[in-house]
Amino acid sequence: MRTALLRRWRAVSLRWRVALAFGLVTTALAGLLSVATWQLASSYMLEQRERGATSQAVVDARLVADSLRRGSDDLPTLLVGLTGEPGTTVLLERGGAWTMAGQPVEVEQVPTVLLASAAAGTPSRQRLRISGAPVLAVAVAVTPTGDLFVRLAPLTELDRTLRYVSAVLVAGTALAGLLGVLLGWWTARRALRPLTDLTDAAARMAEGDLRARLPTRHEADLAPLATRFNDTADALAERVQRDARFAGDVSHELRTPLTTMINAGEVLRRRRDELPEAARRAVDLLVADVRRFHRMVEDLLEISRGIQAPDRHDLEPVDLAVVAENVPAALTPGGVLEIERPAPLVSADRRRLDRVLANLCENAGHHGGGVVRLGVRRRDGWAAIEVDDEGPGVPEELRDRVFERFTRGPRTGRDGADTGGTGLGLALVAQHIHGLGGRVWVEDRPGGGARFVVALREVTP
Repeated sequence: MRTALLRRWRAVSLRWRVALAFGLVTTALAGLLSVATWQLASSYMLEQRERGATSQAVVDARLVADSLRRGSDDLPTLLVGLTGEPGTTVLLERGGAWTMAGQPVEVEQVPTVLLASAAAGTPSRQRLRISGAPVLAVAVAVTPTGDLFVRLAPLTELDRTLRYVSAVLVAGTALAGLLGVLLGWWTARRALRPLTDLTDAAARMAEGDLRARLPTRHEADLAPLATRFNDTADALAERVQRDARFAGDVSHELRTPLTTMINAGEVLRRRRDELPEAARRAVDLLVADVRRFHRMVEDLLEISRGIQAPDRHDLEPVDLAVVAENVPAALTPGGVLEIERPAPLVSADRRRLDRVLANLCENAGHHGGGVVRLGVRRRDGWAAIEVDDEGPGVPEELRDRVFERFTRGPRTGRDGADTGGTGLGLALVAQHIHGLGGRVWVEDRPGGGARFVVALREVTP
């Protein structure tokens, strides 16, 4: 039980934990102050009320005793006059008989302990409820023979006042707790703002935005953090740009000799029949590897361009239906082209989208037996292109790795030939789509095979 509660508490965000801690501390302090205030206020008011009622009862008892000594016949009138405020009851006990004036009550409701204490010669008082109303009973002996005078003073107004004070204190405690939560939220938000900025900047860099930086701060504790992060980001950006330039330069320099090699290989391939069997096999291998090498160089050059300027491509509204309709040759015999109408529009670079779709179709041909369905539709608020193949599918543990560079799967083309790719096609897909603010993933195709999904934000025409 305790472990589960601790786990739930840790699952709450730090900002809310700070806010709740502020609220609890504020509520506890306000509660302690409210209890202390209640104790002091209620004790003082009750004490004042009891003192006043006792003094009044002693004075009234003297008047009654004086009237009894004189043998006056106006005792009932005197008792009525002693009632004073409404709701007050006065009782006189003489020789076991009770005389009452004011608010009618049952004599049996007066505690015998109170009467016995007063009969001993000491004025006694006690708070009690008679007929559901709070009263203060004060008993005083009026004669040496044990005659008693009892005054029942109402405490209704005092009780109402104490209830009002308690309600105010409870409301104040609740308000203090709420203000504590709000203060904690505001304080945590300001205190954690540098951490939020750091998280956002790190997330942007993880997505490929090498220009993400932390704002300069003047606080002594936060300035070193921002400075070191920005220095690290500058160094990382410089290294990535340097590596990209190196890959681009190397790829560019290799294009000319590769073109020469490809042309020479084509000459040899056209004269293949004039060569011996061993030479023909060597020519086939040479031409296939040179072509694959040429494709790898082109992909590396494309990747280096994307890293150097991820946000410099021109964006325009692109109809995904037009993009999908340009690759019907990629479908296998009997393949299906499904386009939702009206087709969604996205803000993208048409060249990049064409390259993305071409790479996905080539990947399906290399590793999935070809494209059996090419779909364009809306998914969960995104405009999506779906490329289905009829291969063995992609295991869940490899669905993130297939978009990494030089990750290559089994080479199983339509005719069973060795048609493996360079391991850069899906990496290019991920780079282009992330640069456009979209997502790409692979899932199971209903009926078997893999489904590669490219999702971009839809725009209005």
